[in-house]
Amino acid sequence: MDLSFTSEQDMLRDSAARFLANECPFEKVKELEESAEGYSADLWQQVADLGWLGMAFPEAYGGFGGSFMDLVVIQEEIGKALFPSPFFSTVVECGSIILEGGSEKQKVELLGAIAEGSLIVSLAQYEEEGSYLESGIAMKAAPLDDGYTLSGTKYFARDANIAHKLIVAAVVEGKGPTLFLVDAQASRVTATKMPTIAMDNTCVVELADLRVSKEDIIGPLGGAWPILEKTQARAAIAQAAEMLGGCKVCIAMTTGYAKEREQYGRVIGGNQVIQHYLVNMLLAHDTANSYLYQVASMVDDGEDFSAAASALKAATNENYKFVSERAVQIHGGIGTSREHDIALFYRRAKSYESRCGSTDLHYEKVMEGLLQEA
Repeated sequence: MDLSFTSEQDMLRDSAARFLANECPFEKVKELEESAEGYSADLWQQVADLGWLGMAFPEAYGGFGGSFMDLVVIQEEIGKALFPSPFFSTVVECGSIILEGGSEKQKVELLGAIAEGSLIVSLAQYEEEGSYLESGIAMKAAPLDDGYTLSGTKYFARDANIAHKLIVAAVVEGKGPTLFLVDAQASRVTATKMPTIAMDNTCVVELADLRVSKEDIIGPLGGAWPILEKTQARAAIAQAAEMLGGCKVCIAMTTGYAKEREQYGRVIGGNQVIQHYLVNMLLAHDTANSYLYQVASMVDDGEDFSAAASALKAATNENYKFVSERAVQIHGGIGTSREHDIALFYRRAKSYESRCGSTDLHYEKVMEGLLQEA
């Protein structure tokens, strides 16, 4: 397995890093966090013009036919810059769902619109108990002659407050969980931002007797779960890439601070315990980061990556928390304040832990996979 990057991927990484450093420094991140929209429409169009939004979509659907590793490269840079945008919800999650289960018409119309930056999509899957399992989808889709009506509440829908479309998971009686494409700006749809530690666009979505036509079903009736399971495994890898990008900046930022901060007449980086902390932070990042590229290569090579994706996400959940906690500890009191940028990473580490599956869930998936092989 060749894990080296192509020259095109190196250029992609460099250009993404330069763009984000110039256009979205940490002060801009804080500004966007505090805004009602939680993102910049101008920056969103700029990343569309750069080709990020269509990078992983086939050329037939308005994309550039890139690899999954290309997407991982972008996600790492987003994680380093903490770029607030609907990239993950629209491209990684919903784009993958449409690509996996959508009709030819849906792929052409929706993926093309995503690639050009005119369509933002949010996944409304989770409900009040926050279960990641198929049994956690309880919302009912009531049948009509020409479609269905959806009523109920969805939680933890990323970027639903700025979305044009929602992909809603609901149960069709006698069939099972089904995916419905709905107008996020319809009068019977309400999206409200939830207060989260990451200050991101996590929303509660309420649907009140919303009528959905049969043409707006993604995939077969009752066929939502295989689509969600496969696309969420890919999303878990992409999320891990974003988290590991954050880890890398935490280490660099903390190392720089330890070389400059003085206590009792000497820099704190000279203390052995601080050196041990930094080494352990680096080990936590490097081991997971190497595995990230291996798992991403499995996706591109067409291998079964589901168990590896779970192992990666579980490890990255814990490693990002460890790295960001140690970073804050080394920074001292200022590390917990909004005054210092390290706190931005610390808050996201906890929030991202549950996105695409908690550590316990992924440990269980890995165990299930091992038992099936036994």
